Amino acid sequence: MKPKWIFKDKPSESILHQLKSELNCEDLEALVLALRNLTDLEKIKMFFRLKEEDIHDPFLMKNMHKAVERIATAVENGEKILIYGDYDVDGTTSVSLMYRYLAEIYDEKFLDFYIPDRYTEGYG
Repeated sequence: MKPKWIFKDKPSESILHQLKSELNCEDLEALVLALRNLTDLEKIKMFFRLKEEDIHDPFLMKNMHKAVERIATAVENGEKILIYGDYDVDGTTSVSLMYRYLAEIYDEKFLDFYIPDRYTEGYG
């Protein structure tokens, strides 16, 4: 069975115009917001200005306590830390965020990162 693609209807020109004028943004930005049903200024503010209580608890992820404890032990003992990530957007973003955070609390000479080459080492 072939997959069936279902496309959302394009938002009305009036909604796009309203977003562009309220936000002083480009056509594409207004379109992306509208396609995500972010057409109200308050919803848009909430989307871009998350409060801490709106973010999921990271400790809901499996083994998060173990990971935090292991990193804390490495920092205490002056061990090297290698941050390993995927080549995709969320992988490279995660690696860079983790590296930047650890560099603030730990000496960078003990930090390194690795993102595998998707062509020679595979992906996923």
